[in-house]
Amino acid sequence: MNKLQFAWRLFKRNWRAGELRILAFAVVIAVAAVTAVGFFTDRVQSGLARQSNLLLAADLALVSDHPIPEDYIREAQRRGLSQAQTLHFPSMATHGTTSHLAEIKAVDPGYPLRGRLRIAAAENAAPQPTNAVPASGTVWMEPRLLTLLGVHVGDDIVLGERTFKLAAALHFEPDRGGDLFSIAPRLMMAHGDMASTGLIQYGSRVTYRLLVAGDAKAVEDYRLWLNSELKRGERVEQVSDARPEIRNVLTKARQFLGLSAMASVVLASVAMALAGMRFMARNLDACAVMRCLGASQRFILDVHLLQLVLIGLLGSLAGTALGFFAQEALSRLLAGMVLERLPSPSWLPVLHGLLTGLSVLLGVVWPLLARLRDVPALRVLRSDLPSPSMARGLAFVPAVAIIAGLMVWTAQELKLGLIALAGFAGFMALASLVAWFAMRGLRRWSRQQAGSWRFGAVNLARHPAASIATIAGFSLGLMALLLLTLVRGDLLRSWQSTLPPEAPNRFAINIQPDQLIDLQAFFQREQLPPPTFQPMVRGRLIEVNGKPLDVSKYDERARRLAEREFNLSWATQMQEDNRIVAGRWWTPQESGRPQLSLEQGIADTLGLHLGDRLTYDVAGQTIVLTITSLRKVEWDSMRANFFAVTPPGVLNDFPASYITSFYLPPQHEDVLNRLVQSFNNVTVIDVAAIIAQIRSMMDRMAYAVQFVFGFSLLAGILVLYAALAATQDARALEYTLLRVLGAKRRQMVAAMLAEFALIAALAGLVAALGASVLAWGISRYALHLPYTFNPALLAWSVGGALAVIPFAAWLGLRNTMNLPPRQLLNSV
Repeated sequence: MNKLQFAWRLFKRNWRAGELRILAFAVVIAVAAVTAVGFFTDRVQSGLARQSNLLLAADLALVSDHPIPEDYIREAQRRGLSQAQTLHFPSMATHGTTSHLAEIKAVDPGYPLRGRLRIAAAENAAPQPTNAVPASGTVWMEPRLLTLLGVHVGDDIVLGERTFKLAAALHFEPDRGGDLFSIAPRLMMAHGDMASTGLIQYGSRVTYRLLVAGDAKAVEDYRLWLNSELKRGERVEQVSDARPEIRNVLTKARQFLGLSAMASVVLASVAMALAGMRFMARNLDACAVMRCLGASQRFILDVHLLQLVLIGLLGSLAGTALGFFAQEALSRLLAGMVLERLPSPSWLPVLHGLLTGLSVLLGVVWPLLARLRDVPALRVLRSDLPSPSMARGLAFVPAVAIIAGLMVWTAQELKLGLIALAGFAGFMALASLVAWFAMRGLRRWSRQQAGSWRFGAVNLARHPAASIATIAGFSLGLMALLLLTLVRGDLLRSWQSTLPPEAPNRFAINIQPDQLIDLQAFFQREQLPPPTFQPMVRGRLIEVNGKPLDVSKYDERARRLAEREFNLSWATQMQEDNRIVAGRWWTPQESGRPQLSLEQGIADTLGLHLGDRLTYDVAGQTIVLTITSLRKVEWDSMRANFFAVTPPGVLNDFPASYITSFYLPPQHEDVLNRLVQSFNNVTVIDVAAIIAQIRSMMDRMAYAVQFVFGFSLLAGILVLYAALAATQDARALEYTLLRVLGAKRRQMVAAMLAEFALIAALAGLVAALGASVLAWGISRYALHLPYTFNPALLAWSVGGALAVIPFAAWLGLRNTMNLPPRQLLNSV
């Protein structure tokens, strides 16, 4: 009989005898947890990416300062992508004798490719979504422009050489969020009417956009092709290039979803490792018999390896199928709550599930099973011989490498994965050390106890290696669940505080210094909180450390930042939504010194560091400033912020205007009309629609995070139960013998509950401490969130473990304890 046939027969015997069922159960549940979270996370990420593409009105946008080349359009058509073109530029709109600057936007039919426009057929009518664009000969205007021009729907508007009919009030366009500080209100028209206006002449500053949408892979392939073809003045935009607050929301949600999948890998490893220990213990006698019958060590290893591969493959397939149907049921249950429609998942979670099941099983369990070849043949006669040692550390190196690789892969971000990996590794060492000290303490403590507590403590201390592995495993699993709980709380609190209900929704710019007092009085008369005015001076960076600025070394984005005019400001105190990450803020005594505080992101983009001397051209004069601090700016606060800030007294002699942001309640819209009439040079920028977009995205992200967290929690509990079932055999044997020797069932139940209560208390204590430390590290260094320590976590962790672990152990052992002593003795 060859090895394969023997392994198959042994596999069937062990399955009928129940030897493999716990291990198979652990594999199935562990892989189901990983794939279910993976499938749901994959669908949520794809759905959120598609939802966030509404902010571009497409999946990808090509932005150019010249007309879009025909080659780009034909290539998009060849790849089967939907497309639409837009162009926009500032120009004057006229009604009668009144003219005002407007941001003209000409669009193709089919615009927008993602999302919908919202218009109103009359000034006071409620806006309604539409799939249309302005018909030829008509225009749509933002309500603010209607007020400034004093027009009504149906009036005539003159643009250049042509007269148009005002057909509707334009209330919303999806891609307005990427153009927050467009100075003028919007006027939208048909792309085909643009030539007849005569507005675009040689030298006109026009921005052209080609919008494309379609299958994700086709869009990505088209993006790669475009990047290789880009010419001067052209750039590709995706949601990742959108405004900072939008990028932050997407990034943090993706990081949490990756963390959830990573926690599932940890839980799967715990379940399979503990189940492997049980399988090894139950195969010692069978291996001893095989040694007596002449089986070589290699034969024993190969037979068990084949069993492992078979159980890993079948369990992984079953777990993947279970995970798919579980997430499908959840997705149907949540239809419309997280997103309007979740897209179909990719095949990546299937591959992830199969790799997790097979690689973790082989990596974690094989070093344990490899010890079976060292079983002495004498064990057939003397079952009291010690089991082969499992403490050969080098044998577990492949397992550690496999788990580490899977964790970093599922995290989808190297920094987050490495921080979590280091935290889990350190925690495992700490948990094992604490468990070892606890075993020593329990020996002494048990001598002072009586009854069930004494039996439970002695039983733990009698098997130190198994007890340490059990406590460390449960601690690791609990810690993974607690970590998700803590990070989820920090993430949701961060989103809630980012855009509170009264976040600024209007900006006012071009305020002159002599208008500050009058504006303060205006806000007081309107019973609105007086805003904070911040000075602004325009300057262009021309030298770095005495050398002319060389933009040729920068990529396209960095070159645009370097060549643009900077808004320089000054302040005595740093704003609340700024944080120093390097250097220090100046003191009041340093007013007038040529210092500069630079935003960290632009410093990294332009390769600038502390101590660098930057020369700016301000109104024809040069000024040299030394970088003395780098700041992290919370751009998603929607307050006025600046890349470059100096102390007071440095820029005071240069011509400056002021900017402010404020919150205007919906019922006070008429305040804007009075503000513009009283200060006709002041430009008011309405960002309420953009804030509503961002807040809607945050709400959907929060729903997604909540549901993925709940799903991970449920999957984690199932995995821990599988791990718990794998530790019950040795205890079942001991309880059986005690029943045969006369112990009552009530005494055995009390002893079992006492033993698992000690395990739960230790695991809950260590898990709470480890989760707090790791959550702090991930929140601060990976997610960049403020960490809030929860003092009640220790009580919840220990209390939850005491409630769940002993109860689950009782569920697994209750049938054994209900059997009469004679039947128990026969089973042994």
